[in-house]
Amino acid sequence: MAARGHPVRLGGTEVELRPERALHWPEGGVLAVADLHWGKPESFHQHGIPLPSGVLEDDLARLSAALRATGARLLLLVGDLVHSLRGLTPDVVARVASWRSGHDVEMVLVRGNHDRRLVLPDAWRMELVEPHTDLGPFRFSHHPEPAEGRYVWAGHLHPTVRLNTGADRLRLPCFHLGTGVGVLPAFSAFTGGQDIRPRAGERLFAIAEDTVVEVTPARASRRPRG
Repeated sequence: MAARGHPVRLGGTEVELRPERALHWPEGGVLAVADLHWGKPESFHQHGIPLPSGVLEDDLARLSAALRATGARLLLLVGDLVHSLRGLTPDVVARVASWRSGHDVEMVLVRGNHDRRLVLPDAWRMELVEPHTDLGPFRFSHHPEPAEGRYVWAGHLHPTVRLNTGADRLRLPCFHLGTGVGVLPAFSAFTGGQDIRPRAGERLFAIAEDTVVEVTPARASRRPRG
């Protein structure tokens, strides 16, 4: 079954919350993702901590799928593209460069806290901006801080939601949409998360395999104690 996004109207235009953990703004031709943390396993490997291989390939394949599905002309990387400079090994640089060569789209990185000292490899063909970029009615910024006159799309917090399913609790990545700021899920599947319980006026959209579904406050549970 093809992946299905969830349409939401914000800032006078429609966006699509994609199950690949991405935001699609069709009118602007933009696909936005946050918190990719490339090189995270390699960072841990250098400390002698074994972690699964294939994380980067899986994330790049999902990013390619989102680009194909949306036909976006601009890919916005909304901060924390890399996990650490230590993990940016020659092999990681080469693997990303090979992936980049297969995508004829503009790519822009909005610098995040993990990208503080990052110098982008030429072969990645990405532009670097900071601390944000404004497009149409939106501001794209790594940190979720309100901006007067614009709806802000951010990352940094890795939002997740716990669902009450009878005796079980299910934890899923989610989009957290407030009245002035929307926080994207961490794009990398190899990250932790921060459980969100929405306040009045906020909405949560959980990613369940190939579907994005809105979660009512009654179904969102707090982190269990003990």
